[in-house]
Amino acid sequence: MSESRTRIAPSILAADFACLGDEVRAVEAAGADWIHVDVMDGHFVPNITIGPPIVKAVRAVTKLPLDVHLMIEAPERYIETFAEAGASTIGVHVETCPHLHRTLAQVREAGARASVAINPGTPVESIREVMTCVDQVLVMTVNPGFGGQKFIDGMTEKISTIRGWIDEGGLSVALEVDGGIDPATISRAARAGADVFVAGTAIFGARDRDYAAAIKSLKRAARS
Repeated sequence: MSESRTRIAPSILAADFACLGDEVRAVEAAGADWIHVDVMDGHFVPNITIGPPIVKAVRAVTKLPLDVHLMIEAPERYIETFAEAGASTIGVHVETCPHLHRTLAQVREAGARASVAINPGTPVESIREVMTCVDQVLVMTVNPGFGGQKFIDGMTEKISTIRGWIDEGGLSVALEVDGGIDPATISRAARAGADVFVAGTAIFGARDRDYAAAIKSLKRAARS
């Protein structure tokens, strides 16, 4: 994988929220490409995290794209609010959207890139019909809800299938993975065809808070 194609998106879920602005500035200076924001509602996933005010606050301290992942029920109720707060990309789950085409169109109409996310237990065919309606696909490589989980190896086949659809269709779609990404697992995801990698603990939990070394290590492993 080429260096220009590899993008690292630190997940602020693993950051120190007592000094979140400083954490975001630090990973930007360390070479992050995007900032990933996990929004959880305690219903679709068993955790509650953050909302639009935090997205707005993060937007104020970085020029990097904000990749906002809505792990919430009825995401269509909040798309405009997150777009107004500064989200560059808004991801919705196929599992929460009975009218998925309409919801993805709503994201684009709000001025953000549209991303569809898919859980480990959801058949990959469930998103095939919207591949021409999205700017990004997010493959969950853990069951969403908490950071620090182990990468599910079986997800590489799903990544490869989606990469095939993208390449065969000549689509301009980013292929992102989220969950258990570290220098060991990122190479497997990259070989399968992913080009955007969400990493939380692997970056914000780096020894001596050396975020630059952590990001370089991830990119090196992805290119290998």
